[in-house]
Amino acid sequence: MNKDTRLSSMADGTSALRMNIGCRITHTLTQPTPLIALLNVHYSRFGDLERADYLVTQPSVPLESYRDGFGNWCTRMVAPAGEFTLTTDGIFRDAGHPDPHCPDSRQHAVEDLPFDTLVYLLGSRYCDTDLLSERAWELFGKTDQGWSRVQTICDYVHDTITFDYMKADATRTAAQTLTGGFGVCRDFTHLGIALCRCMNIPARYCTGYLSEIGEPLPHAEDDFAAWMEVYLGGQWWVFDPRNNKRRTGRILVARGRDAADVPLTQIFGPGTLSEFEVWTQEVHGERPGTPDT
Repeated sequence: MNKDTRLSSMADGTSALRMNIGCRITHTLTQPTPLIALLNVHYSRFGDLERADYLVTQPSVPLESYRDGFGNWCTRMVAPAGEFTLTTDGIFRDAGHPDPHCPDSRQHAVEDLPFDTLVYLLGSRYCDTDLLSERAWELFGKTDQGWSRVQTICDYVHDTITFDYMKADATRTAAQTLTGGFGVCRDFTHLGIALCRCMNIPARYCTGYLSEIGEPLPHAEDDFAAWMEVYLGGQWWVFDPRNNKRRTGRILVARGRDAADVPLTQIFGPGTLSEFEVWTQEVHGERPGTPDT
């Protein structure tokens, strides 16, 4: 298991933050349809759950769970025709620290990288390194290696790409994001990952919850977020090209080469997403009841 760069708040029984996390996702299906969901907190942070975020379906169907090739917890089922809702709701305890920061972390020579990191140097569905390599070396070839180079890449992506939720596109690649100059958090992340890989830095895609705790008002509506992890100095570190700052209350759900490896729900047939709600709320005092389903 890769070393987790975020301390578990449960290790010493303390937590600065208690958060109610969860989601409600409804698909309208025209026929019984196989479905795979990746909606539960990643195993590396399972010990921080005060109340487990069990997956509940409406109507109820048999569930079968397994770990995929990246270690993510997946749940397989067959959804009936009609409206089908998946809900998770848990209480999560966090140490309340911002994303870890280590500017002295060095970049590894490719020949010295651990074998299991090498896949995160390769191009993938949304991270088209073959189209971006020349541009990446023009932009970053003379920058200092290591943490500084990754931060320079994040600065570039953050400053170059405009966030536009109304222009979300599930087929947009990193190269298309750079050409178009806009995107959503997954596009910022794919571009950051692709540029890091072009510079021989292993980078992988992460999806999960990102709270607005400590952020100025007005807060955006809760949603799942995307960020990246890069391998420097013998471990993986969080970087966030979209927000480009250290954040508090970041909770991993799944990781892979890019978004193609970690769809929140994958339906194997025709269907329409008819409801999508995410909550990441700080809890004060007694634990709240489960939201109505």
